[in-house]
Order: sequence, then structure tokens, then C-alpha cells
Amino acid sequence: MEINKNTKVIYEFERTPVLKAVEALKRDILNTCLDTGKTALDIVLDMADCPENDEEYFNVRAQKKEGKDILRIEASGDLGFIYGIYHISRKFLGVQPFWFWNEQTFFGRESYKVPDDYFYESGKRAVALRGWFINDEVLFDEWNPEGKESFPWEMAFEALLRCGGNMTIPGTDHNSHKYKNLARDYGLWITHHHAEPLGAEMFARAYPDLDASFDKYPDLFRDLWKKAIENQKDCKVVWNLGFRGQGDRPFWADDPSYDTQEARGKLMSDLIMEQYNLVKEADPKAICCTNLYGETMELYRDGFLKLPEDVIKTWADNGFGKMVSRRQNNHNPRVYALPLDGDNGAHGIYYHASFYDLQAAAQMTMLPNSTDFVVKELSAVLSKNVDDFWMINCSNVKMHTYYLDIIARMWNGINEKSDPVEMVNSHNSSFCNEYYEESVAEVAEKLYKLWPMYAVSYGPHEDDHAGEQLSNHGSRMLVSAFISNFDRFDPINTKADTSLDWICPSDKLLSQVKFYMAKFEEGTDNYREYLDKCRDEINSVLANSGDDMVKASVRALDNNLIMQIEYLYYSNLGALHACKSILYCLDSNETKSLFDTPDETREAGSADFLSAFYEAGLSAKAFHDGYDKMRGHETGIWRGFYKNDCEADIRQSAILMEGLMSYLRVLGDGPHFYRWQRKFQSGAGGDRIHLILRLKEHLTDMELWNLMSH
Repeated sequence: MEINKNTKVIYEFERTPVLKAVEALKRDILNTCLDTGKTALDIVLDMADCPENDEEYFNVRAQKKEGKDILRIEASGDLGFIYGIYHISRKFLGVQPFWFWNEQTFFGRESYKVPDDYFYESGKRAVALRGWFINDEVLFDEWNPEGKESFPWEMAFEALLRCGGNMTIPGTDHNSHKYKNLARDYGLWITHHHAEPLGAEMFARAYPDLDASFDKYPDLFRDLWKKAIENQKDCKVVWNLGFRGQGDRPFWADDPSYDTQEARGKLMSDLIMEQYNLVKEADPKAICCTNLYGETMELYRDGFLKLPEDVIKTWADNGFGKMVSRRQNNHNPRVYALPLDGDNGAHGIYYHASFYDLQAAAQMTMLPNSTDFVVKELSAVLSKNVDDFWMINCSNVKMHTYYLDIIARMWNGINEKSDPVEMVNSHNSSFCNEYYEESVAEVAEKLYKLWPMYAVSYGPHEDDHAGEQLSNHGSRMLVSAFISNFDRFDPINTKADTSLDWICPSDKLLSQVKFYMAKFEEGTDNYREYLDKCRDEINSVLANSGDDMVKASVRALDNNLIMQIEYLYYSNLGALHACKSILYCLDSNETKSLFDTPDETREAGSADFLSAFYEAGLSAKAFHDGYDKMRGHETGIWRGFYKNDCEADIRQSAILMEGLMSYLRVLGDGPHFYRWQRKFQSGAGGDRIHLILRLKEHLTDMELWNLMSH
């Protein structure tokens, strides 16, 4: 029996989610099969009774019927058929869950064999409700291949289903409302961001001119909740109950009259019960959850938050994969974030494969902690029987597939009780062999394993490893603090940025710059070494093979992994030069001028603005180079994918460093701006000839910097 291009998919029902999977299977066959005149088996979809009301159950059986080869999928629910279809695609055609996102290359064959006695029956998965929160999805918003803005979402939902997922939060804010029906059409349950209880429109958006106070406008809040329930009546919903502020923050930030834990807990408890009753009135069998996230977990732990017994309590990691409360600004209590013994009932997790905190997290690159760390944490989650609900923050999917893959293996129940090290090693090998050609897979295994080893540690805890936000947000905060607080008469005592107390508390900016500078120097060295290893390994593979499949596989590895290493390298390099620039201004005793030609305006021991200007230019160049490298990975359908990198925003880092150049030029060369130019531009009057009038037009900052750098 064989699947080939002549295989037909036969069914006698019309259900949108199943038909979407059927269309995907047909596409998989076209992508993997060559034209042939051979007879093919048919794939037949048949309704069947499911065991124990398991709507996800399916079996796949090879049969012969009236002389015809058949591969039959039996299921009773949409998800069962969907999982059965994707099982066939992966098992026989080799189409992997992240085939699109990982740029898996297909070189077609005439046919794919299926054993005559093939039989597969699905088992119960380790986690009941399991899915992705497509959050901080800024790349999706500006990337519309072929003018189809829903395309990124379609490919994300397909990948989620191929990973065995069944639930999603379909985007943030506007997107969650815009794409909920598309998620429904893919057969997925939907649930909600913890800032949008019941999936209702935020009060501040609906009523921008009113105070977001329940005490003042209870009926307006209730109307929004009722409207949300009505708007989602055609969807499968896990109703998220809660009451947070207008955005991702505590509600008392909008209503400061609630100034005690007791008052805050009582209001939240009352409103959760009210929401619960509204939902149960509409559907007595409704499933409800609530997020014990940030300040909400502290209320629950301290006994101020009361919940209905059957509500799923959703615990959250800190954004770096550790099951403790997240850091918020300078507040980092690291409260244990799993149920204590005796805390019975339904439990779930909200876990980050991607995170955005404007401090040290990773959104444009992979989680900076290791897969064995993730497996250890999630094994602890399962050991606590936290298996009713797993929501994984996946942001823009592409950069996070390596971690999303191992998390999916755990929620599906594969080896969840095995030794974590063994599971991690087997995952690394299978992942690389699934997506890369054999010789490239050997290299990929080595390189993916190295990922967490090069991450910069910024604190005392095992999860305190930095993503790209440390270098981008960190350098921008230092520069902003320098420009805002710089004391020209006492540079060394320039005030610190108190918002950096979470990582480096100090009363002097100089101490903070030195602390960050050491981290950025480590990051620059680490990722330069990592890049060199990648290039050496890839060049070795290419030197031994000119095969088109090898080249395509190398290109995919370059786009999937090496792009991220480049992002981190150039981010750290740019941040390092930014710190050096500031250091030339704050402490001349720690620095040596970069230029032999004297600056006649500079007093001994004062700030070296000329050297600082040059370092700021090196910083801007590094960030610009990183941006160009990132955009250089956009080919084919990926053109424009990284255009809206607006959260870590390496391009904004470059722009700010150009602003720093202008500021330093004002300090060191203003107000007439001719002294520095005369030093470096031929025919501009000479370094020692002082003229009232100039001989050349003023150079821009970058034109001047280019003269200095040659």
C-alpha cells in the first residue's frame, strides 16, 4: 500500500475544522509527492463511537475493501479527525509540526509505503486543555504574505494542532477579538488574556473618557461582560474570570481607593463569582479558569482571594521558565507558583516560551534557559497534578519552535516521567533530524545544545539568564538616564537610574554603567564565539557536499538558529559600545582617549566627548548591522517578517545611539560645530588654524563619524 499524488481523501460530512485539515493534507501530498501513474491508497474518514466520550480519540487502520487499498481514520469528533489526519502526514509523508515555521525542505518522491497491517490508536494526553497564547505578536501584525493578513494566524493554528494542541488565546487586545472565529473554524477552544476577563472589551477602550472604576460604573462593566458572553456563544470557550486593571497591571493602579490586600481581594472575589454566575447561567457545563498571576497570586496565597471550587486555578512562571512569581519593575518576591499540598481542585499553568518585560527577557530569540531546565520545571508541574490546563506564550512562533516542540512532547504525555536529561537528549536529536538533512542535522544537534551555554547570567538564580532585551532595553535606559541626569560639573556623581535597581541598585549611574558593561562584554565575546563555531561547522558541511538538499537545509538552519545568535551578538556589541561611550563622559580616569590629536576645548580630567562620540557611532553601527542581518534572513514568503520588530527593536537602539551622538557633539563641539570637523576633514581649515569663517559645509554626525573611523 502506498500514498502518492493520486491519493484521494474521502469523507461524507462537511465540518469546517476537519475540512481545513483535509486541505492541509492535500497540500502536504502535493509538496512531498511527484507525478506518477501508480495506483494509490485512499484515505477515508469515518465517524465512530469514541471511548469514554473522548472527542479527541482517533484510530488509523490500513484495510483492503473490494480490492481497494484504504487508510481509514475513525473518530467521533472534529479534533479526533484533525489529529488523525496530521498523524498520517507526519508518520508517512514526513511533514513535521513546524514544517512551515522551520522552513522544512521537501524533495518529492513518487510514493510513501504504508504497511498492510498498519494500525495506530490514540492515547490519553497528559494535559487536558493545552494551547498557545499568541502574544506580543507584533511581527504577525505587519507581515501579510500575498496580501493575506490572516495567513500567519492560519499557519500558527495549523502548527498548534499538529503539535496536539486544542486551545488558544488568539492574539492580544484587538487581535483576540479579530481572530477568535478563525480559531473556532480550526476546531480550537479559545480562552482569554488575564487582562481581558471573559474576553470582554477593556473598559478604558469602550469608555475612554470614564474612570475605570467598578464602584462608579458597575453596570457598564457588567454590560461588557454580558456582551462578551453573547459574542462567543458559537465558540468552544474556557472562560477566564478575573479583574485586573486596564492593561497588564493591578486594578488598583486605576482605582487607588483599594489600598489594602483585604479590600482588593474582596472586590476581586466578588466579581469573579459574579462573572462565574453569568457564564453558568448561559451554559451550566461551561469550563472556567482564573489566572494566579503577579499580584493575583499574592492575594490568593495570603488568603484574600476566594474562588468557586470548579474553577481551574492557573499558575504562572516568571517569564524565564521558573515556576515562581514574575518580577515587576524592581519588585521580585519570587513566590513559589504551584499549588501547595492540600490545595485540591483543578489546576493549570501559564508558561512562557517567549516573554516581554523591558528588562532582560527573550521575545525575538529563544528562551535563554536550557531545555533540561524547562523539562525539570514542567516535570514538577505534572508531579503536582497540574494537568487540566497549559497555556504557553509563543509570541510569533518562528523563533521559539525548539522549545515549543519539547513542551508539546510533555503535554502529549511522551516520556513525561522519564529522566529529564534522557528526554532532552532524545528531543534534541529527533528535532534536528526531523527538520534538517542528515549531515546538517549532526551539526544542528551540536549547535542547538550550545544555545543556553552562551547566555549571559545577570543574577543569582538559575533562571537569571538574559535574552535580547537586556542589551537593547538596558542600553537605551542607560543612555536615557545619562542624557537626563548628566552632571557636567561633577560627572562621576551623575545620578543613577532607580528603575535599574532590580539588577544594579546604586546612587551613581557610573556603577550601573560598569555593571552592564561587564555583562555586555561577556555577551559580545560569547556570541562572537558561538557565531564562529556555527560558521565553521556549516562551512565544513558545505565543503563536503554541494547537494541542493544540503544547501537548502543549511539555509534553514541559518534562518532558524543563526539569525537569533546574530541578533544577540550585535545587540550586545552595540550595548557594549554604548556603555563605553557613557564611560568616557562619567570617568575620564577609567578611559584613555581614542585620538592622538588634542581637543583644545577639553580640560584635563574632564569628559572626553570626542571619544564618547566615536564609541556612540560604533554602537549605532553595531545595532544597524544587527538590524540589516535580521532583515537579510527574509527570503521568499518570509519577506517582511521581521519588519515590525518593535519590542526589543534593535533598529530603535541604533536610532537612539545616533541621538546620543548628536547630544555628545553638542556638549563637545557646540555651538558652532567646526572644531571636530577640522580635525578629520581635509581642507576644512586644519587642526591648528583658527578661522572665523568655515571652509566646508557642516558634516552630519554620521559623515563626521565615518571620517573618524577611517
